[in-house]
Amino acid sequence: MDDGLPTARLVRRLLLVVAAMFAFGFALVPLYEVMCQAFGINGKTAGAYTGEQQVDAARMVRVQFLASNAAGMGWEFRPQQDELEVHPGASNQMLFVAHNPSDRPMTGQAVPSVAPARAAAWFHKTECFCFTQQVLMPGERIEMPVRFIVDRDLPADVRHLTLGYTLFDITGRQGPQAQAVR
Repeated sequence: MDDGLPTARLVRRLLLVVAAMFAFGFALVPLYEVMCQAFGINGKTAGAYTGEQQVDAARMVRVQFLASNAAGMGWEFRPQQDELEVHPGASNQMLFVAHNPSDRPMTGQAVPSVAPARAAAWFHKTECFCFTQQVLMPGERIEMPVRFIVDRDLPADVRHLTLGYTLFDITGRQGPQAQAVR
């Protein structure tokens, strides 16, 4: 009895499945981007502000701030204020407050989102706590700034933006050296 032929066929099929899974992994990011664009979700902020900073004093835009914790993140996390009225082109700042009520050091990472998604291209963060991981010791409380500019070229029909952050516990993803360093 020769088992060589069915075994070789099975190995080829399994290698094909592995290759397809690998290709799908690379395709996920562009697929995600297309889905977000098509459905208007997960608005990403624009890059660095490169325009000339001229304030449009005749116009006001309401910027609302939201903070939420991902599943398993036990920190208290909130904006210092719920919203600001800002002039397009002006520099602004909002503080977010985080508190680690646990009895262990934890590392958090905030992921931002802007709504409506079509307006995200005109929202520029010049400084943000989301650019770095935040390490808090047990009981520690910090204020984390986000500095931003709403571009003066924001479409006139957009009068309200929402900047939301979801805070993730990434403590388990850190190596022992990263957890001990403060």
